[in-house]
Amino acid sequence: MGKAAKRKRKASAPSAGKGPVKSAMAMVKSNPFEVKVNRQKFDILGRKTKNDVGLPGVSRSKAIKKRTQTLLKEYKEREKTNVFKDKRFGEYNTKISPEEKMIRRFALERQQNFGKKNIYNLNEDEELTHYGQSLAEIEKLNDLIDSDSDTEERGTLSAELTAAHFGGGGGLLRKKASSGQQDEEEEKPKSRKELIEEMIAKSKQEKQERQTRRENALELTEKLDKDWKEIQTLIVRKTPKSERKDKEVEKPKPDEYDMIVRELGFEMKAKPSERMKTEEELAKEEQARLQKLEADRLRRMHGIDEQATKKKPSHISADDLADGFILDKDDRCLLSYKDGKMNIENEEEEEKDEEKGEEGETEDENEEESEEASANEDEDIAADSHSDLESDLESEEEAAGNKEQKKQEINENESADVKEIDPNMEADKSELPYTFVAPESYETFKSLLAGRTIEQQLTILERIQKCNHPSLAAGNKAKLEKLFGFLLEYIGELATLDLPELRTIDQLVLPLYNLCQMFPEAASDSIKFILRDAAHDMEEVIEVKGRATFPGLDTLIYLKITSLLFPTSDFWHPVVTPAFIYMSQLLTKCRITTLQDIIKGLFVCCLFLEYVSLSRRFVPELINFLLGVLHLSLPKKQAQGYTVVHPFALMGKNLELLLVCDKEDLESWQKRNLPLSIVTRLKEASRTETNHIRLSCLALCFDLIKKCAALYETLPSFHEIMHPVRVLLTQHVPVNEYPEQMQEWYRGALKELENKVKHYTPLICEKRKPVPLKQYTPKIVKVLEFGRKQGGSKEQERKQLIRRHKRELKGAIREIRKDNQFLARQRLSEIMERDSARKRKVKELLGSLATQEGEWKAMKRKKGNN
Repeated sequence: MGKAAKRKRKASAPSAGKGPVKSAMAMVKSNPFEVKVNRQKFDILGRKTKNDVGLPGVSRSKAIKKRTQTLLKEYKEREKTNVFKDKRFGEYNTKISPEEKMIRRFALERQQNFGKKNIYNLNEDEELTHYGQSLAEIEKLNDLIDSDSDTEERGTLSAELTAAHFGGGGGLLRKKASSGQQDEEEEKPKSRKELIEEMIAKSKQEKQERQTRRENALELTEKLDKDWKEIQTLIVRKTPKSERKDKEVEKPKPDEYDMIVRELGFEMKAKPSERMKTEEELAKEEQARLQKLEADRLRRMHGIDEQATKKKPSHISADDLADGFILDKDDRCLLSYKDGKMNIENEEEEEKDEEKGEEGETEDENEEESEEASANEDEDIAADSHSDLESDLESEEEAAGNKEQKKQEINENESADVKEIDPNMEADKSELPYTFVAPESYETFKSLLAGRTIEQQLTILERIQKCNHPSLAAGNKAKLEKLFGFLLEYIGELATLDLPELRTIDQLVLPLYNLCQMFPEAASDSIKFILRDAAHDMEEVIEVKGRATFPGLDTLIYLKITSLLFPTSDFWHPVVTPAFIYMSQLLTKCRITTLQDIIKGLFVCCLFLEYVSLSRRFVPELINFLLGVLHLSLPKKQAQGYTVVHPFALMGKNLELLLVCDKEDLESWQKRNLPLSIVTRLKEASRTETNHIRLSCLALCFDLIKKCAALYETLPSFHEIMHPVRVLLTQHVPVNEYPEQMQEWYRGALKELENKVKHYTPLICEKRKPVPLKQYTPKIVKVLEFGRKQGGSKEQERKQLIRRHKRELKGAIREIRKDNQFLARQRLSEIMERDSARKRKVKELLGSLATQEGEWKAMKRKKGNN
């Protein structure tokens, strides 16, 4: 029973494995370690297994064998070309005629030669040839023409010379006899020397013949030219003037293209311009220019003549050789005659005038030096002429008299020159300096601008900036930052005067803006410091008195300057946002007690509109303040349909600040702008002027309401915001009592409020997809057949393609890696073979050398023994 069962198992074993399993079993018999069995954890019904058994050794040997037959063969033949390819166009194409083949081949050849060989050679063009020679070389006519050779026989060699040099010379040495004596014995051959002499004689004879022919041709040509000139005078006929005019008229006008080409030829070619200078270079140039102007101003102020400082050229005669002699002073006198006598006095006077024209700064010093020099001269004379004292006494007296006369003349001329120079010196003293040092304190800054006109103040500020530019020195930046603070303080001081100089302030904003652009951080710090102080002052007043008052004119001007220096449309700004909050506090916390407060409040409202003109930010304080101002102008204080908020009240004092009852003042009023300086002059105004100011404030309020309506018309709540203002205008304002101009302003504001359409959009819930109710029905999923993924949709097909591509890419990378490894092993084997061959040859050489050395030593020993 046991043997039968073993036979059955043996018989069933080969039948169970088919394909790779059968071959694997065969390999197991030979070498079981070559088989790799991929075991599975679970057996799944219906799934076909492909790689249950693997043979890595067999597959590796097959891959190596395949690479040896393909890749190795290509590697060994990589630098060998043993195949000829006929690349002639259309050679084996029977459909193309021979003529067409030649045309196409010629076109291809031209295309190949068309490209430039050198990309840097811009003048390289296609080379045209004629009989194998370049046309460009032929046109140059560079062929050397021998004066001894004729043009017809140029470049030819005689037969003897050709035979001697190219034929070997053997035939010449064995020259045969003439044809008539062929049968006779051969004559003795000529030697080489005789042949050369004969050749020279023949060449000289030919040269002489060519020369004679050339001379004859020249003589004939000259004779022909002479005869032609004699005949030409008879043939030429002059055309009449009328025909000439017709021909000139018929002359065609130049074409437009030719005219444009000629104009282009005469046009100026572009020239390289100078580079743009940097800010530092411009600042240095400006500083140098101002320093030069300041030096000129100081020279003129001290009365120094510019022409006198320049060195006058000395007289040079026509015979001067200009040998380069340097003389401190030219003592030569110019020769002149007057009334037949030499004029020497005029020369001395001219020298005196030249001496007078020297530097005016050192006039007193020159006088002292001249006195000292004269005293020294007298002392020297007294010391050196003791022996000749009596003889020279008269000459000294005469010299002293001449010196006194000269001094008197010099003093008179100097007094006349001073009178002429004094007006110029005074003008130069009153002129502004061109260079200024940056002030270190406010008092110094104020002293620079005190007593100056606005133009001079602007010039001083400009020159301070240029002379102290940050690029010129290290500490200039801090100085100019201080200058910004000084200028702000100076503007505030001008605004607090009894008569504020608003025009001066308006002009000083420009240098303030320039400094702000140069140093924005310092400028923002200065403005924030001023706003912080103003806000603290207002809070302290509220804590002490319980109510605040509007600030002075200087603070209002600072708020205006802030809108000019910094962007007001930003959502948040470190300077503008605090100013915005401070203005809103002014409109809500400051009580309205006088007409000045109303004017200041309206100015703040104008600033608010300027701040929000771009951002269109809603300011509720602005609308409430305008509503309160209109409430103050009503004769009957019955608030029906609107509500007045702080700082205004329905009942109490100061409720008739804008009420005008005088009909004469109403009729005489004319619309005009309210200047800000009127705040300081309001106490001195008469009753009529005060009423006119009230009406102007009311007109300004109407204008501001109109601008607010245009600014906030896009708000959804526009009608609700402006409803109190509309009610007050339509029901409470006594329009009929106002003059015509005021009624026009009123109608414009009311029309702007009523013409706006309501922009309401009803509230609608967001549209969403309805959420279905949760149900408990089972979800039916399509079962995959035989474990394969079913591809039905495009998305599944795309994913399947992606998987295939990824799998193929991995396989390709793996094969390339194996190819590289195979080639690396092949190269290494070649290197090893070369090294082993070299070592073997070296070993053989060393062995042969050792054998020779041994034989030589053995021979040497034998000789020594013998």
